[in-house]
Parts: sequence; structure tokens; C-alpha cells
Amino acid sequence: MSDSENKSTTNIFSPLEGEGIRGDGQAKWYVVHTYSGHENKVKVNIEKMVENRGMQDLILDIVVPTEDRVEVKDGQRKIKTRKMFPGYVIIKMVVTNESWYLVRNTQGVTGFVGHGSEPIPLTPEEVARMGIEKVNIDLDVNTGDTVRVISGPFESLMGEVLEVNPDKQVLTVKVSMFGRDTPVELEFSQVDKLN
Repeated sequence: MSDSENKSTTNIFSPLEGEGIRGDGQAKWYVVHTYSGHENKVKVNIEKMVENRGMQDLILDIVVPTEDRVEVKDGQRKIKTRKMFPGYVIIKMVVTNESWYLVRNTQGVTGFVGHGSEPIPLTPEEVARMGIEKVNIDLDVNTGDTVRVISGPFESLMGEVLEVNPDKQVLTVKVSMFGRDTPVELEFSQVDKLN
């Protein structure tokens, strides 16, 4: 390769040079900021480019998280699907110069969420709480332990663990509501163990 060819390659990837963006070779979930309303277009465009360039081993999944809401209008119940995070697309990818460049230069993408040109991956807990991917959480709790509920309708309540089901990633916790002890089933991602 001549020096001029080498320079052009360096210029294309110059935002990455010297910043250590090569990742650790592991596929992780990253958040990409898009123009509001362009989330689905960005998803489709990235999927097409990944297929055309044979990069399925680098960019594994692209998600626009949505949730269904029941709305009552004129006495009629309608289920509306809405984006949970307007202006954002979640991508499971292995960060390399090539995959970073493909995503970053997709029409409608304004950048990765992170520091400058360095994308910051979501933690397994964040991925589980967002419901993007079922992640097994290793929660070290036993019957009789005390836990604090950190999300959901019982948030901020504390209770005693009655039963643990690691296969289903759920546990039964006895919480005190309205002056009476009530067993509730919670996911591992909904609780923190108290020491």
C-alpha cells in the first residue's frame, strides 16, 4: 500500500485513532442517538448496510424499544404502541473501526451515547431493566435474606426472601403493605440485596 493510500485510510478513521476504540471483541449493547422520528429508518438502513457488507458478526441486533399503552378515546379502548426512548436506537455490536464508522455515518444518526467518539456500553443491569434482552442476573440471595425493591410497583419497599427460583430469575418476597405481610413475586432485576 502506498503512503497516499495509507493516509486516506487514516483520515477516514481519524476520529478513532489514538482513542483506543477497538473494544474487547465482545458484543455489547450501545445507545445511538438519532433524529427524532428517524429511529425505524436508521434501524432499516443499518440492517441493509450490515447485510450488504457481510458484517453480521459485528452488528448482531438493532432494537427500537417500544411499549403498548391502552388509550380510551370516545369510549373505545385502543392499544397504541409508542417508542420508549424517542430519538434513540439500541444496537448490539462488536466495536471495531469498521462497525463504528458504519453506524456513525448512517443517515439520521447523530452519534453514539458516550464520551466524544468513544461509545459507552450499557451494563447488563441496564439491558435487563430496559427489557431489550433477557440477561441472567447472578443475584446472591437466599431464603431469609432481606432485599430492597428498586423498580416496579413495590419500589422502595423492603422484604424478606421466602423463595428463590434461579432458573426463572424470580424470587418471592414478603413485603409489608397496608399493615399486612404480603408475598410478591419479583424478578432478580427488581431487587438489591441488603447487607
